Amino acid sequence: MSAIDAPRGTAATADGDGAIGQARFDLRRWRRFRAIASPYWRSEERWRAGVLVALLAVLLLGQTAFNLQFVHQSGELTSALAARDGERFWASIRWTLGLLVVAVPIWATYYWVRDTLGVHWRRWLTHRFVDAWLHNRAYYTLGPVADIDNPDQRIAEDVATFTQQSLYFLTVAVGATIQLVAFVAVLWSISHTMVYFLVGYAVFGTVVTMTVFGRPLVGLNFRQLRREADFRFGLVRIREHAEPIAFSHGEADEAARVKGRFEEVFANWRRLIRTQFGLNLFQYTFSFLTIVLPSAIIASRVLSGELEVGRAVQAGGAFTAILAAMTVVVDHFEGLSRLSAGVDRLYGFARSLDARADGTEAGTRLVGGVPADRVEPDGPRIERADGHRLVLEHVTLTTPDRSRTLFVDLTIAVEPGRGLLIAGGSGGGKSSLLRAVAGLWTAGHGRIERPGPEHLMFLPQQPYMALGTLRDQLLYPRRDRPVDDARIADARLHALLAQVNLGELADRVGGLDAVHDWAKVLSIGEQQRLAFARVLLAEPRYAMLDEATSALDAANEERLYRALAETRSTPVSVSHRAGVVRFHADVLELPGDGSWRVLPAEGYRLD
Repeated sequence: MSAIDAPRGTAATADGDGAIGQARFDLRRWRRFRAIASPYWRSEERWRAGVLVALLAVLLLGQTAFNLQFVHQSGELTSALAARDGERFWASIRWTLGLLVVAVPIWATYYWVRDTLGVHWRRWLTHRFVDAWLHNRAYYTLGPVADIDNPDQRIAEDVATFTQQSLYFLTVAVGATIQLVAFVAVLWSISHTMVYFLVGYAVFGTVVTMTVFGRPLVGLNFRQLRREADFRFGLVRIREHAEPIAFSHGEADEAARVKGRFEEVFANWRRLIRTQFGLNLFQYTFSFLTIVLPSAIIASRVLSGELEVGRAVQAGGAFTAILAAMTVVVDHFEGLSRLSAGVDRLYGFARSLDARADGTEAGTRLVGGVPADRVEPDGPRIERADGHRLVLEHVTLTTPDRSRTLFVDLTIAVEPGRGLLIAGGSGGGKSSLLRAVAGLWTAGHGRIERPGPEHLMFLPQQPYMALGTLRDQLLYPRRDRPVDDARIADARLHALLAQVNLGELADRVGGLDAVHDWAKVLSIGEQQRLAFARVLLAEPRYAMLDEATSALDAANEERLYRALAETRSTPVSVSHRAGVVRFHADVLELPGDGSWRVLPAEGYRLD
């Protein structure tokens, strides 16, 4: 079971809805943000990132300097018009146009640098999450033991949102600080009263936003991300399993399921809209009052002639700039709440991946160590060791949740050249034994010695068809293997296809480099033969075949096993077909009651 197939539970977890009850902007969330963000700034890309950040700081300083000039010139223009001073007016116009010539490239360069840094950061963090997800088979083990929904969405969307929004709010915060320092001096020179009022007004707006709207919006955004991902997952499932759904006439049931998931999206979205409506009422009231307040505060001094009209305009501009700097949280709270929810989702995902990074160097972890007991339920584990043979010594295997024992004290050695057929009733543990050999199931005790991954190849009943060309299907999972002569390589691949009775396939689909959705283009039988060609090409020491020919007729099945017998690979097969018995030296029977026995294949008859 892959992580994406994990059941959508509703239990509260460190990552799930239980976190929503505690959702708020606090030190804990800042620590989570820092845990995800800081590794990039210590990575091999830190020098380039540092240069880009320094350039951003310079550009922000430039923006603030030009903003000061634009506010000053707006006051000059107003005062010149009020005084009917044409020379002063046109001089200000010329100065403003000159400023624009320099300022526009600065603004454009600022956005280019910010987005460039963002995309490099996203690439680095995406690679890091993908590596952690695929390391140590976390993508396989994550689903059954943790409530981490939609890892694909977390890597594809949450990482992008995290990097882009983090840089956005970082630059907004830095720019606001610079703007605050610069414009306070301007406003202080015009009106002390306006500065005092501004500080109180900004504190009031921030406190109301945080206390009234903070917790509901963060929680609703967290749930919305999850509901949207679940809805998209349901649609993807229909596309991936279109044929069995069509055979079963399951359209009505699938429609009900997808619509049910969308109703959850819709219901949460309505709650989000209502909460956002209240925030918008407050935000726009708070913002629009700034049109009136600066003029009202300074009106008496202008009307008395103490200040020029242009100075009032400058005061209004400075007031607006300082207020924007001091109320960053108020103005950007909706975006901050979405970022906060995304931080929680990424942090929970990273913690679960770290929990499965046994034996990994600390530098490769995403957010630091987590207790090892979160990986799987407590209990003994089957030991694994590298060797030249496949040997099981006193192996007792249970299901991962340890609710059922499949077989007890199994001891067997599969010598090279002596194939082993695994037989028994349904649910007896045949496929589970292969999972244990592969290291996917470890609950139990005993010891399994096996060759390395390059000498052991597994073929399940439903073959995996990779994205890519027909050539990629044959070379999977080692598509990067060196080929000295492309013409000879093509000839070998064509010969392999003929060997598995797919000689016409390349011509039919457009050649070895044709790209198709192979799981839909090929029948199950063709997929099984194509997967068998991978084994014939790789010639592993052991070929682990789990009903790998179940969709084939007897003639094709015999053809494949005969081809395998001509290689150096030793078959270890799970099968109910009588025709495959003669290609093995021994039979391991697993009745399903925990017992087992080994019999010679000669004369053995499958029921």
